[in-house]
Amino acid sequence: MAETALKTKGVEAVDKALHILSLFTADTPKLSLGEISQRSGYVKSTAMRLLISLQQAGLVVMQPDKSYMVGPQTFRLGHLYQRSLRLEPVVRPVLRALVLRTGESGSFFKREGNMRVCLFREDSSQVLREHVPEGEAVGLDKGAPGHVLSEFSDVDGTRPASDAQLARLPIVSLGQRGPDIAGIAAPVFGAAQGLVGAVTLSGPRTRFTPEVIEDMRPLVLEAARELTRALAGSFYDDLSVRVPRLDHVG
Repeated sequence: MAETALKTKGVEAVDKALHILSLFTADTPKLSLGEISQRSGYVKSTAMRLLISLQQAGLVVMQPDKSYMVGPQTFRLGHLYQRSLRLEPVVRPVLRALVLRTGESGSFFKREGNMRVCLFREDSSQVLREHVPEGEAVGLDKGAPGHVLSEFSDVDGTRPASDAQLARLPIVSLGQRGPDIAGIAAPVFGAAQGLVGAVTLSGPRTRFTPEVIEDMRPLVLEAARELTRALAGSFYDDLSVRVPRLDHVG
């Protein structure tokens, strides 16, 4: 039965409509009909019919200037998706502990295709801080969590991590996603899911000095280890890195 299901084709019109939805990103939250037509490869008449269906479903809305943005149903579905993962009660206390210990912002990213989506975020209380809202999608090619989600995607599922990968943990990025942004991230694994996501500390690059980074590295690694254990994963069990315990806050 599973093999038959995999060979069953989808509905072409639905595929096209979903492709249009995928064009909206954090960098392109608003698109004109012409831009949608150009980026999708659909003629304007086809793109318009698909947009009308998406509007009727509440998945896109037309702005006064005739451009389009994602609609309120995307928020409802995203919130439902976030809640269905049952990660929030596990992840948020760990992120809050990281923020309390370091003064920088903590995030948890999950891979979706070639993007990373911020599922959970706890902001620093400092005036100058790096901010990524929950639900925002960012490319995998830049930033510490993107590298983690790319490089460890098949670890713990089809193969173990290499010595070179383990030596890099946690991964640090300076000025990749933006010249003034820095981040430190480590992978989180589940017992049956493999790579679940990446836990991250991020902030202004000016505060991420070599000394501060060295202080943060074991904290991020311990957060990843704790989340992995909470999800019944065993990835960190054999690692000999000494790390401090995190004191949780509510």
